[in-house]
Amino acid sequence: MKFGTGIRIKSSPALFIQRESAAPVFARSQEPQREAAVPGRFGQGSSGSWLKREEAIMGTAICVELWSEERAAGEAAIAAVIDEMHRIDREMSPHKPNSELSRINRDAGAGAVPVRAEMARLIVRAAEFSELSGGAFDITYAAVGHLYDYRQGIRPSEEALAEARAAVGWRHLVLDTQAGTVRFARPGMRIDLGGFAKGHAVDNAVAILRRRGIGHAMVSAGGDSRVIGDRRGRPWSIGVRDPRNPNRIVAMLPLEDVSISTSGDYERFFEADGVRFHHLIDPGTGKSPSGIQSVTILADDGLTSEALSKIVFVLGVARGMALVESQQGVDAVVVDAAGALHFSSGLLAAPRSGQSPSQ
Repeated sequence: MKFGTGIRIKSSPALFIQRESAAPVFARSQEPQREAAVPGRFGQGSSGSWLKREEAIMGTAICVELWSEERAAGEAAIAAVIDEMHRIDREMSPHKPNSELSRINRDAGAGAVPVRAEMARLIVRAAEFSELSGGAFDITYAAVGHLYDYRQGIRPSEEALAEARAAVGWRHLVLDTQAGTVRFARPGMRIDLGGFAKGHAVDNAVAILRRRGIGHAMVSAGGDSRVIGDRRGRPWSIGVRDPRNPNRIVAMLPLEDVSISTSGDYERFFEADGVRFHHLIDPGTGKSPSGIQSVTILADDGLTSEALSKIVFVLGVARGMALVESQQGVDAVVVDAAGALHFSSGLLAAPRSGQSPSQ
């Protein structure tokens, strides 16, 4: 993971990274946004250009931006990424009846279901994150999660919640790696890969671009982004939005070769009886944690950054930041329930704007 120079931090009532002008989650700072196909943008003798494509896939906004010396090669690389995003959506969406995930949820309660190697690897990684977090990350939370409808403002009764919670428990998801099968050991179980599927998709996209020789790019899927290299001489400036004001950002991070994921209680939610019900569910309670507004994680890969953003949100500030500090190459920005910001030691040690690394 590389930090560019100039992480913007100044003292304020909460500490913290200087607030900037309006930008959405992970938006680059106020630089020209329409750089696609501008030949020679970076000086005489350069025949390359920035190319960009956006599309709605996996229920979120997908964006690919890259530099290519040849326009046709760059467009082909972007098309390959978009195709991969569609493939993952077809296989891992809980909303598509013919997806592999839907087949597992439909049949694994009755017996062992064959799974592809990719799905098996993701289930193994999910178990590792569950072990690491003491169950704060658990793809079997879906037994509870599907009871909420955030568009309609529907939440389960306490009785329905208690019944569904009995089906939650990652240790009861039985994967036979030799046979290549998975089964549910409890009635009513189901799984959802929403905790890290977009991070996985972004990782696959970056692998595709690197195989095609792309050295400067950003791929984003909603709140999950990964950058390759820099912006040809300057870092990618990626911002984290204020959870309570979409027109402000609370952190501007100059980055290279890193993944960054944000999970927030403002993405899908409704409020009832003075309580915010949002899509980030504590597997232990079946309810939305209330101690944090947003978590941003930086890590070497998107699978890790997305999973850890969910884990820290569920664990809370103290336990979550302690976990971050125990992980090599991982950093975090957390906005707690009061709106105060918390930074991991790696970010606090990064060079500040107008300051050399030795100062």
